[in-house]
Amino acid sequence: MYWYNEEVKQLEERKIDKKGEQLRVVFYGSSSIRLWDTLETDFPDFEIINCAFGGSTFSACNWFFDRLIVPLQPDCMVIYAGDNDLGDGRHPEEVLINFNYMMCVIEKAFGNIPVAYIGVKHSFARQYLHNSIAYTNSIIREDIEKKYTNCSFIDINKYMNPNGVMNLNYYEADGLHLSKEGYAIWKNVVSNEFLSKKNNLNGVHTD
Repeated sequence: MYWYNEEVKQLEERKIDKKGEQLRVVFYGSSSIRLWDTLETDFPDFEIINCAFGGSTFSACNWFFDRLIVPLQPDCMVIYAGDNDLGDGRHPEEVLINFNYMMCVIEKAFGNIPVAYIGVKHSFARQYLHNSIAYTNSIIREDIEKKYTNCSFIDINKYMNPNGVMNLNYYEADGLHLSKEGYAIWKNVVSNEFLSKKNNLNGVHTD
């Protein structure tokens, strides 16, 4: 995990002050979150902290959890990870194992806080992984529905590819990362399916 150390160190050294009584929402995962540079203005009713780091896998997010996330004491979390795992040749079942591990460390550190998991997005750069991505999302969603009443699965592909056809406008030129239009979709979906639903945020602590 040494190749992540420089970026992780920079994230650790940030000075973050609690902003009044707003709920603290930590976004965590890979570059699809890290490059979301409008997060704070997209969700002005919350204290938003972007703690993602580029190229990260689910296992890397788990590895650095104690260093990056525990000190932040989030009220709720939004997670996007697994994309790079599949890109690196990991199997969907390995992604599921790492997802379950993360849910365990979240519960151990913070109790039953609300969590949203954004399903792995389809992309032009990883069309060869279409079936693996679909299967990964299906088994994670099934586990969430069976085990985690505090976790919401966000089926991002339903909104980015409503007819099963990817839209070039939602991606950067590399065919992998999101464009401004792509992030606008993510903003609306995360807001509508998670942060705007009071039942999702019941019982969160603000002290």
